[in-house]
Amino acid sequence: MIMARSFPLFAVLRPLAATAVILAVWQALVSYYAIPPFILPGPFRVLGTLWASWEIIFDHALITAWEVFLGLILGTLLGGLTALNLATSAVARYFVKPVLVLTQALPVFALAPLLTLWLGYGISSKILMAVLIIYFPVASSFFDGLMQTPKGWLDLAHVMKGTPRQILWRLRVPAAIPSFASGLRLAAVYAPIGAVIGEWVGASQGLGYLMLLANGRAKIDLMFAALFVLALLTLCLHIGVGKLCDRLIRHYQ
Repeated sequence: MIMARSFPLFAVLRPLAATAVILAVWQALVSYYAIPPFILPGPFRVLGTLWASWEIIFDHALITAWEVFLGLILGTLLGGLTALNLATSAVARYFVKPVLVLTQALPVFALAPLLTLWLGYGISSKILMAVLIIYFPVASSFFDGLMQTPKGWLDLAHVMKGTPRQILWRLRVPAAIPSFASGLRLAAVYAPIGAVIGEWVGASQGLGYLMLLANGRAKIDLMFAALFVLALLTLCLHIGVGKLCDRLIRHYQ
């Protein structure tokens, strides 16, 4: 009973303790070696900049969060539909799957300048960049799950004269939900990377743009503050998607 009650508190204190240790080591290194702030500012200086510039950082963070959210939704839908199409069509597996694998041989980051050239400096190129990065993990993991339905389940469904549509939606999709959830958790981590890479190539707003602007003006403390907010955004997204995946798995189980 005592362990059950203290576990949530322990789950919160453990990451806080790890963060405190990292900040302490960071500050100790900066103080001991007298590192100039324009090379590596201390954590207290970064936190002070974060507090003083929270309005501008928050405005840019909203833009990046919106790009990540839309990219995650679109990439998940596109990847899920692709996996369903591949799992139900031998023709699609023959023609589409090799193209899907071939696209991963190309460095997605190298497409960012082209996307900016074609779609401009707005959020469209950043959303598409996020979609391209998370599309393959979702499609690949979901497709693997759909193709690994236990044979005994399929035999039982055929004995009960289930239609292909019924077998797909009542058997194969629920069995593939854990694999789909794994791909979605990876997508939650990759999506911010795509958005920020797009902002680095060409943008007028967003955390990636703010980091480049701060670096060009030698405001390294502001750059670290934006990086801290980006890490916090990614962590919150990962936790939220993880909770959603856990509920989805429990529902289908």
